This record gives sequence, C-alpha cells and structure tokens, in this order.
Amino acid sequence: MAKREGWLGRLGNKLNRMEARLNERRAEVEAETSGDLPLSGGPGRAPDAGAAEATAAAAVATVPAPPSYPPVVPAPHLAAPAVPVRPDPASVVPWGMRVAAEASWRLLLLAGMLWVLMKVISEVRLVVLAFAAAMLVTAMLQPFVVRLRRLGLPRGLATAVTAILGFVVIGLVGWFVVWQVMENLDDLSDRVRDGINELKLWALDSPFHVTEKQINDIAKNLSETIGTNTEQITSAGLQGVTVLVEVLTGILLAMFSTLFLLYDGKRIWNWALGLVPSAARAGVAGAGPRAWRTLTAYVRGTVIVALIDAIFIGLGIYFLDVPMAVPLAVFIFLFAFIPLVGAVVSGALAVVVALVTQGVFTALMVLLVVLAVQQIEGHVLQPFILGRAVRVHPLAVVLSVAAGGMIAGIGGAVVAVPLVAVTNTVVGYLKAYSREQHHLGSDMIGPAPHGSTALSVVPEGEGHVAP
Repeated sequence: MAKREGWLGRLGNKLNRMEARLNERRAEVEAETSGDLPLSGGPGRAPDAGAAEATAAAAVATVPAPPSYPPVVPAPHLAAPAVPVRPDPASVVPWGMRVAAEASWRLLLLAGMLWVLMKVISEVRLVVLAFAAAMLVTAMLQPFVVRLRRLGLPRGLATAVTAILGFVVIGLVGWFVVWQVMENLDDLSDRVRDGINELKLWALDSPFHVTEKQINDIAKNLSETIGTNTEQITSAGLQGVTVLVEVLTGILLAMFSTLFLLYDGKRIWNWALGLVPSAARAGVAGAGPRAWRTLTAYVRGTVIVALIDAIFIGLGIYFLDVPMAVPLAVFIFLFAFIPLVGAVVSGALAVVVALVTQGVFTALMVLLVVLAVQQIEGHVLQPFILGRAVRVHPLAVVLSVAAGGMIAGIGGAVVAVPLVAVTNTVVGYLKAYSREQHHLGSDMIGPAPHGSTALSVVPEGEGHVAP
C-alpha cells in the first residue's frame, strides 16, 4: 500500500513539472509574439504564475503595437524545378513567314472569289458579252451625242439620232459582207476547184514523188469521212442554228443596253457609285471618268487603225486581182478588234484565198502586203493614235487575249484587251490617289493592322523590336 502511494506521488510530481514546462513555453511564445522575452525564474524552474501575468501586462502596456507587414512568402526549396516563361507563339515565327501566311490566305480568298465569278460569268455569258459590246459601242458613239447636244438638240433626240445612225451603219456593213460573199461564192468555188487541180498537178511534178493513186486515195478517204460523219455534221448544223439564235439575242441585248447607256449613262454611274463604301467613294469617283476616257480612246484608236489596215490591204488585194477583195477588206477591219490574233487570222485568210485562186506568186505578194501594213500598224499607227493612255505590254495583250478566248470565245478575246487597259488605268490612279492622301496626312482607309503582322506595329518607345 505504501509503495502504491509512493508511485502515485512520483507520477503526480512528474505531471506537475510537465505542466510547469508547458506554462513556461506558452509564456515564451506569448512574449515573442508581443516583442519581449519572458522573465524566467532560472534554468529548470518554472516562473511564478502571478509574475508571468504581471510581466505580460507590463509588456502590453509599455511596448507599442508592431507595424503590419505583408505576409512573407517562404523562398522555394533549392531542389524545386524552375518553370520556363514561354513567349507568344506569333512572336517566335519569323516576320517573312508571318507575312507570307497572311498574304496566302488572302490570295486563296481572292482566287476563290475569282473562280466563283468566272462560274457566274460562264452561266450568263451571253448577257455579259452583250453588255460588254454595248459598252464598246457606247464608247464609240458617245462623242457624237455630246456634239449633237452642243448643237442644241435635246438629250433624247441626240441619243436617238446617234443610236439609229450607228445601228444602221453596223447593219449595212454586215449586209454588205454577206452580199459580197454570196455574189462571189460560185466564182470562188470554181477558182478553188481550179486551184486544187493546179496543186494536184504541182504535187505530181514535184520532187516529193507523189503519185496520182495516192492523191485519189486521199480524196476518197475525205469523201468517206464526210459520209460516215453525216450525223455529226447535222448536229453541228443544228448547233449552228442555236448559236445563230444566241447571236441574234445578244445583238438585241447589246442594242437596248447601248441605247440606255447613251441616254442615261451618267445617272447609271451615279447609282453604281452609291453602292461603293463611303471611305473609298472619292477614289472610285475619280477613277471612273479616267477609265471611261481610256475605253473611249481605245475604241476610237482601234477603229482608226482597223480602217487603215482594211483600206491598204484591200487595195493591195484588189490590184493583185484576188477575188472578193472588198469582203476580205471588211473581214480585216472586223478582225482588227482582236489584237495580234485577229491580224494573223485575217491576213492568213487573204493569203489562202490568193493561193487557191491566183497561185503561189500572187499569194506571196499578198503576204508581203499584209506583213508591210501590219508592221506599219504596230510601230507607227498604234503608238501614235492610241498613245500612252491605253499602252499595255505585249505580254499582257497575248495573255489576256488567250484567257478571254478560253473563257468566252471570240467575244472574250475582243473584250479582253480593253478590260486590261481600263484595269491598268484604274489601278494606277488609285495608287497615285492613295499616295497623295498619305502625303496630305489623311487617315488610312480600312481597319488598323491586326493579327500576327501587327505585333511589330507598336508605338515608338514601348520597347518592342520587330524580329
């Protein structure tokens, strides 16, 4: 019993000492928090509870409250991995690649728009060609309307007189060509037959060792080919009838369009100008009259050059006693509206007719006449008459004629070069107008730079350097 009481006494003492140590540690923590150290009663000895409370009260009364600081974030451990700062992806791409990328999607968008536009034009090709022909005829007849207005005629009467006279002249030219061809068709057939016989005799006597049996076999094969392809020839004839109907429809559309363009062209232009955004309206308003002057100069100059070609080549053919000299001259005049290609086709037609009707010598003389007139046209007439207003590089002429012919046939080839000339004038004027506006300090038309190429468009002094 005495042992149990002694053990319990020792346990109680140990618990008392542990409590005293805990109180002493609590007092030290409170003193550190309040900014002062506690007064200890010596090592290994717990301070008196009353003394500790007095000390704490005195510390609170005498020591001012510490200032408030932001919480201190502990430094990361040395072994923690550093997270790299990644730059903007667009700033890493080279400048040239960024420009190429933005230009590429714009070019793809333009290519898609042009493809859709070509599809639409191919579906309504007749209407487009009729309107283009009306524009060309209007550019040729509009100066006469202006002169009649200056003489005092009302606008309606001046337009009616000009349109009627223009259509009558064009119709008479077409009727004259058809009449001359029908009048000389029998004579031409006889001469072509005689020319073929002469070529046959020349081939027999030539050093190529061509026999009469081979020539007869060629003629027999041609006859059999024509006989076996009767259905195709018939379908081609029916297709020709369809083409004739389309041509007549296009002529009527062109006549009505020409009439309204001559009478109300200025109002139509003002209406079209109202569809342009207001920011670009001033530039387009200045480019329109210049484009019309270019088109007028092109049509007037082409008519003069074609007339000179037809007169001189026709006179040469007439003096060489080639049949159908007048119809060939008219064909040369009409084909002159197709640059480069038309002169070659009409000259070749004249040479072929001279070859089958008058022989090799006359054909060579016709060829010399055609080449001489075309050289004078290319080096003297076109630079002098057309001038710098519609000057287009020969490569652009060839490519535009080829593209127009592929898209819309002969009509597309006729319209291609004036379209390129007008586009060249409009683009040149808009570039000059943009430079002038920039020089005068006007605001830039269009949205501000954006996207990846706008990274380097930063006001000066912000520390960004374009790569």
